[in-house]
Amino acid sequence: MTATPAPATSSSVTARQLWTRSRGVLLGLAVILVAGIAIAAVRSGDHHGRLDPRSADPLGSRAVTELLKARGVSTRVVTTLDEATAAATGGTTLLVTAPDLLTHSQQTQLRTTIEDSASRTVLLAPGTSSVPTLAPGVRAEKRTGVSPRSPQCSLPAALRAGDAETGGVRYTTEATAADACYLSDGLATLLRVPHSAGNDTVLLGAPDILYNERLGKQGNASLALQLLGSRPHLVWYLPSLGDASATDGGENSFYDLVPPGWVWATLQLALAAALTAIWRARRLGPLVTEQLPVAVRASETTEGRARLYRRAEARDRAASALRSATRTRLAPLLGVPASRAHASDALLPAVSSHLPTTGRDLSSLLFGTAPADDAGLIRLADELDALEREVRAS
Repeated sequence: MTATPAPATSSSVTARQLWTRSRGVLLGLAVILVAGIAIAAVRSGDHHGRLDPRSADPLGSRAVTELLKARGVSTRVVTTLDEATAAATGGTTLLVTAPDLLTHSQQTQLRTTIEDSASRTVLLAPGTSSVPTLAPGVRAEKRTGVSPRSPQCSLPAALRAGDAETGGVRYTTEATAADACYLSDGLATLLRVPHSAGNDTVLLGAPDILYNERLGKQGNASLALQLLGSRPHLVWYLPSLGDASATDGGENSFYDLVPPGWVWATLQLALAAALTAIWRARRLGPLVTEQLPVAVRASETTEGRARLYRRAEARDRAASALRSATRTRLAPLLGVPASRAHASDALLPAVSSHLPTTGRDLSSLLFGTAPADDAGLIRLADELDALEREVRAS
């Protein structure tokens, strides 16, 4: 009767197993990708032309410039700091739409222009990264929501405008001549700081009153026209990443040039990867023993290794293995510690004391060089077996 061979086993991963293991991760990545594309598509339309006086989009500012034009105020759009500082002369209002995008060197240069010129400077939503340089003595506080607020100050422009939709960054200052308007919890969302040269700086916590879609609500239009139309010329500065002055001074590192949104996105992806790794690790479970498909006798393993040694002509490795195994077995028989079993100064005297009449060269037998041929390797194995039998019999 012919025995049926056992089915072959394979440790390679099949396509089905690979799909089962990775489908959760792939699904999560797909969801993140689709969500990112959807959010980018939705938000791309919202921010198109934001605060651009040439844009008629809801978040553009064309409406306010048209109203200013009707009142005889000309508007010039600039995208570089050099253009902005050159245009900010007497009889102009300089509007900086994104002060926080300016580097420290740009802020310092702009601050010098603010102090030297007789113009008005309006800063839209400057935060903690720009206020200390552009408006010394002013502190930017925690943001608040945008909602209709009353002036609560003596600034003529605010009193004539009445209620307006303000909010965003809030400001405090110890300057007694400053006008703190449209308060939120006692902090100003519109702050006017006069200077000794007759010019002033206006900090507006949120740019909402300049949006096309918000201009007709409350007193937004009146407030915007009075803040931006007090001089015959308006310089509308839209900071650009392509401005050569942004690289002057070499103060920015690579991380300073990375937008904050990307930093948070990277941290979220790292957290998601860590959670995924923990989730997958828990699914693996504890280690378990597995029965081998067949039982392999120790003699077969020994013979297989011997054939490998013979094929590679590794007589030195074979001889070393034979001698090491013999020394390991002899040590407990001779009272030698296991840690000293392979030390010739400890093992050889012990063997000699048990076999005083032996004529063998024990040093060469137990610690010698490799045999020159297979016959010598066989003789070595026989002599080691004979020495071990004599020690056991003594």
